[in-house]
Amino acid sequence: MKTKRWLGALLMACTMADAAAQQAVRDTARLVEIEEVVVVATPKEHARLRQQPVSSTSFSQQDMRQKNVTSIKSVSALVPNLFIPSYGSKLTTSAYIRGVGSRINTPAVGLYVDNIPYVNKNSFDFNFWDVERIDVMRGPQGTLYGYNTMGGLIRVFSKSPFTYQGTDLKLGAATYGDFKASATHYHRISDKFAFSGGVFYQHTGGFFKNAARGNERVDKGDELGSRLRAIYLPSENTKLDFTIGYEYLRQGGYPYEAVSIGYIGDAGDVGRVAYNSRSGYKRNLLNVGLNIEHQADGVVFNSITGYQYLADHMDLDQDFTRSNIYTMMQKQRSSVLTQEFILKSKADRRWQWLVGASASYQWLKTEAPVTFHDEGLAWLNNTMNTAANAYLPSVTLGSMTMDFDFSDIIGGTDLAFPGTYKTPEWNMALFHQSTFNDLLGLRGLSLTAGLRLDYQAIRLDYNASTSFGHTYGLSGVLTTPRGEQNITMIPATEFAGREVAYQGKLHNHFLQLLPKVALKYDIDARNNVYVTVARGFRAGGYNIQMFSDLLETAMQQRIMTDVADVTVPVVESLRMLPDDTKAQIVSVLQGMASSAEPDIEAATLYKPEWSWNYELGGHFTLPGNALRVDAAVFYMDIRDQQISRFSEQGFGRITVNAGKSKSMGAELSAEASLSPSLSLFGNYGYTYAVFRDYVTSDSSGNTLDYTGNYVPFVPKHTFALGGRYVLRLPEGSLVDDITFSPVLTGAGRIYWTEENNASQGFYAVLNGRLGVRRGGVCVDLWVNNALNRRYQVFYFESMGNAFRQRSNPLQAGIDLRLSF
Repeated sequence: MKTKRWLGALLMACTMADAAAQQAVRDTARLVEIEEVVVVATPKEHARLRQQPVSSTSFSQQDMRQKNVTSIKSVSALVPNLFIPSYGSKLTTSAYIRGVGSRINTPAVGLYVDNIPYVNKNSFDFNFWDVERIDVMRGPQGTLYGYNTMGGLIRVFSKSPFTYQGTDLKLGAATYGDFKASATHYHRISDKFAFSGGVFYQHTGGFFKNAARGNERVDKGDELGSRLRAIYLPSENTKLDFTIGYEYLRQGGYPYEAVSIGYIGDAGDVGRVAYNSRSGYKRNLLNVGLNIEHQADGVVFNSITGYQYLADHMDLDQDFTRSNIYTMMQKQRSSVLTQEFILKSKADRRWQWLVGASASYQWLKTEAPVTFHDEGLAWLNNTMNTAANAYLPSVTLGSMTMDFDFSDIIGGTDLAFPGTYKTPEWNMALFHQSTFNDLLGLRGLSLTAGLRLDYQAIRLDYNASTSFGHTYGLSGVLTTPRGEQNITMIPATEFAGREVAYQGKLHNHFLQLLPKVALKYDIDARNNVYVTVARGFRAGGYNIQMFSDLLETAMQQRIMTDVADVTVPVVESLRMLPDDTKAQIVSVLQGMASSAEPDIEAATLYKPEWSWNYELGGHFTLPGNALRVDAAVFYMDIRDQQISRFSEQGFGRITVNAGKSKSMGAELSAEASLSPSLSLFGNYGYTYAVFRDYVTSDSSGNTLDYTGNYVPFVPKHTFALGGRYVLRLPEGSLVDDITFSPVLTGAGRIYWTEENNASQGFYAVLNGRLGVRRGGVCVDLWVNNALNRRYQVFYFESMGNAFRQRSNPLQAGIDLRLSF
């Protein structure tokens, strides 16, 4: 009964708002070129995307509603060879295109929002509540868009108050305790000034329970934000476009369940989320942008200024078990300032050209302490004592034998490895691109050539230390014909106030040339074929996560130095020990106590990743726009590929360079309008990404050869299939039309490790939406994962255990949209 009353109230709201929405545009299933309807200023282009030599996919607002696109991660698999898994939290966005991607540190897929670059991956996963259009461009886009666009580029555009006026209200509720609301007003005051402003709020109830914390929801969260945009036209030739937006996010995360328990953990927790320390993520995100455009005779000038401030905080149970081993906290403060100047010719020229200069500065301060708790200290003590005793010899004295028992205990209940790291980064570039139409007098043939000179400078100021104490003793067990006798050789001795630290500065810089050459032939105004060769690169950087490993190693060496200082004199004074045994024991102790100072740069630096991309493709449209097809084949030769892995001690993930790899594949997208009421779409992407030359070693020095293995986290296949049917009702009916939009997406096989010993097979997920519209009021019933398909979203191994995150279960909801 409650459900009937709720639906009745919604229908009444539809009827009451109808009088204010008579001018609303009716939905249709007819295929429409997005760029013919949505006018978006793109300072670096002269033509629509499908008229360029690039593999691309665009989404309109209608597409986003139909496919339930609410964030960058929900675009995954809707674009061929694009994979953006939704795991962990919004701390980072791992985007993969054509076998190239990144889990941590520098991204391989770039993001621009209203022509402003988002440099930090921590800001990628924002709410799409007022987005009008999304473009996904595949393949290197470095010539025009710079570093970290080696795999491709995602562009997001919000609604312009000059092209759309009115108020949008949205309300939504879903199972698992989700609800959301937003309100945006678009107002054109005059022919010279228009503005928009809005707010949103979203609550996520959470899908997964933590068995170790009273079955509380792990992944619940809240986010809210606001956005203001103002466009001013002081003259016919000049436009100022200003945006400012703020978002606050607080969420749980990391619903990682144990697949197998090895060194630590409770076997009863296999198959469920169970860790004892509360984990989560908080983020404050501020974005400001100003685009100044001026058109003169034959040229267009753009100045684009962007500023982003990000402050976030992560708490993480690093062992992901109910054992109290160790936790990690990461706090970041980031400010990014970007500036671009672009001068380009008008579009109606046989020679179309543009030149530009860009610069950016990112200031980033990170605090990332790792803290060992009581069970973690016991694990460290056991590891150290076991390693030391393994090398101490047994002594034979006639009919007697003696075994040594090395015992050292790190004191306290907690042991922290704190660190503060400043990683400023500068980037400067000059770029040019020219397109020569009707090349050599051949109508429809064009040549595009471009070159970018890109300079990146990075610095690391590090200050990492730990203070500790330990208690050491050495005893022996003497076995004689009469029995065993315990002998105290060194009484328990306390060493307090010990400290190890690393403090210093590193700097590095990289210079890259990013050329691009493309040949395109226009069969007619809507059909073309092209071939493209382009170079892309992803920036290098520093792994600050390595300092916990370095401190832990230095701490153990400092402990062994104390041990050696008091043990060696005692051992050398024992008359009962043979000289060769004394020498062996002294050698073991001094060997464990001494080591060369670590090379901090070699331990932390990872080099830029770069590639050559070769692509053949085409865009095809049948007369009447009844069918659109995009197709491409590609080959990427990748050098110094950046791979994410756990550090040797397992205290965090780091980025390493993995030699050479290759990625080849194909993409096919199609949209068809079968009738005014029915349209279908589908896409398929195939990626074969393998290591060509990757030989490394493990923590024990064993050689590992991954040559020929699949690159992890990259699905071999992606696909999407869906449609849209619009049932238009006769005039005077209670509703204008009913729309049904099913979407089936899939991906796989995905290998999770470089060894290729764990993977997720191919899977498919069915989503759907049923919409009822009356004028400017729409009620949508939707379902995600309608068949409740269970699959792995993520998998990793740590400290002898294996963990995974499962997919979200079936979820259903209702959305109400009012436009007036």
